[in-house]
Amino acid sequence: MSFSCYPLFSAALFFEFFLLSFLALLPSSDCLVNVTRGRIPRELSVNFYAKSCPQVDQIVASVTSEQFREAPVSAPATIRLFFHDCFVEGCDASILISTRQGSKDLAERDALDNKELAVEAFESINKAKALVESKCPGVVSCADILAIAARDFVHLTGGPYYQVKKGRWDGKFSMASRVPSNIPHSNSTVNELLRLFSSKGLTLEDLVVLSGAHTIGFSHCKHFVDRLYNYKGTKQPDPAIDPRLLKALKMSCPQFGGNTDIVAPFDVTTPFSFDNAYYGNIESKLGLLASDQALSLDPRTKPLVQALAKDKQKFFLAFAAAMDKMGSIGVKKGPRHGEKRRDCSMHM
Repeated sequence: MSFSCYPLFSAALFFEFFLLSFLALLPSSDCLVNVTRGRIPRELSVNFYAKSCPQVDQIVASVTSEQFREAPVSAPATIRLFFHDCFVEGCDASILISTRQGSKDLAERDALDNKELAVEAFESINKAKALVESKCPGVVSCADILAIAARDFVHLTGGPYYQVKKGRWDGKFSMASRVPSNIPHSNSTVNELLRLFSSKGLTLEDLVVLSGAHTIGFSHCKHFVDRLYNYKGTKQPDPAIDPRLLKALKMSCPQFGGNTDIVAPFDVTTPFSFDNAYYGNIESKLGLLASDQALSLDPRTKPLVQALAKDKQKFFLAFAAAMDKMGSIGVKKGPRHGEKRRDCSMHM
């Protein structure tokens, strides 16, 4: 799995992948989920803004729904943005900060691992923040708006709707140097992923469940091209790729000199629907990334992959709880540790 690989959308994108149209499409449906488990700091509350900005969820929803209609790629892009934010310095919107002009110290969003973050994700948050500020100036943090927007986009693509606990403050620091060691990569082993997730207070189950976010979104060829031509230096394809998928991917991603803007869907069966097809895909050797495919091969993670592949409702419930839990990582509280930005791209 890699949270560093969601998306720029390319118009040339899907011809080869619809060669796989003989693969069965899986249905998707909406689901309302009330999250009750997971370790959440006491200062976070669903009703945190009940008096100061009671309509914040509805205000953000008015923006995310419009953004989704105009630019569907905003959905996987914003979910990815939330993941990257929480895994580096905690869920504090530090990923939204722009590097100061002339500064030698790059902000998180300018780290190499974040260079492919789609502009649509930042646009979604900026639009939502502007509208919230017009209704409730100086009240709602960028970090909370990002958490709400990520939930909205999960739901808009067919996934569960869950209550978002709020009360985060925005981080005062944003450093690109902190990104590489805190972001999962496309070639990460299960051991490496487990160590990283454990360092964030997340479990093996959280790893497998949150990897299910790859039920939507896309990855650039460079993140999986070695699997197609020279897996682990063997000069052969990864044997854990279905031959039909291998052929289709090679058509879009030559070993050398390909179009760097071309992307492929993580989920080749239902690339635009938030469902549990991701798990059935990796069971069938249809995983795009080596880190995704590894989850179906490792004896520690395989049983959960199998269980989630069989039960979409189980996945939805688990995903909502895991997002709730991830959303508590490194939460900042109060002016000593955080700030409330009026412009999400600039420190106060």
